[in-house]
Amino acid sequence: MRRMLLVASGLVFLAGVPLFVGTEQTDRYFAWTVLPPITAAFLGASYWASCIFELAAARQRIWVRARVAVPAVLVFTTLTMVVTLVYLDRFHLSSTEPWARFVTWSWLAIYLGVPVMLGFLLLRQLREQGSDPLRVAPIPTGLRWLSAGQAAIMLLAGAALLLDPAIASWLWPWKLTALTGRAVGAWLIGFGVAALQATVEGDFDRIRIGLVTYVSLGALQLLALARYLSALQWARPVSWIYVGFLLSILGLGLVGLVLSTRSPFRRGLPPRQA
Repeated sequence: MRRMLLVASGLVFLAGVPLFVGTEQTDRYFAWTVLPPITAAFLGASYWASCIFELAAARQRIWVRARVAVPAVLVFTTLTMVVTLVYLDRFHLSSTEPWARFVTWSWLAIYLGVPVMLGFLLLRQLREQGSDPLRVAPIPTGLRWLSAGQAAIMLLAGAALLLDPAIASWLWPWKLTALTGRAVGAWLIGFGVAALQATVEGDFDRIRIGLVTYVSLGALQLLALARYLSALQWARPVSWIYVGFLLSILGLGLVGLVLSTRSPFRRGLPPRQA
């Protein structure tokens, strides 16, 4: 599992480069043309935050400290595989740009293979002998409620975009196509699953990597937003709600990290290895 997460972290980092850096050249360097550029920046920020999530999980020697990342990654990759197959005609499979064509075929191979491999490894991991350490650094009730609320918002918004991307015309602060709407929806559900699991875990020691990821996600998405401020429809309340939500993600991550350093950790029962 650790090797799989390490490889996955490298892949998502590479996926984020043409999206977050080459936001306006996705027709040449990415698997499909992403418009408007702010959508590419959003996707790139999500990939890079996921890179941190998976890399941090791969470094954990105890399963309970890594598992918050695995179901979220499995759900996201599975949904993205489905979205890819539905909109396969939009992808650069026959592009005249050699790099775009290479990236597209690599994308297809990765998203057909990773969900299957990760699902198999997760099932195998769950069968390992051992037990979870005791919860010794409980998350304050207020933070758990905030995390649960954020999870609900991301899961509901993600499901809405996946089921009917046309809903983005009033749900999202900038224009999304059917493909990008569902791609964004897959990310929202993936992060929503992680936030929900973190709420259920209820222990700082178990979700520390999630807190680091939350800080990264909030900061990267705010940076993406700062690059394309004019792309948002500021006359609509949803744009301000979106900014507030990103700030709440960043804030929860920072507060959680600060509080977690004040919580003494003790060894519990013999844990399962990651």
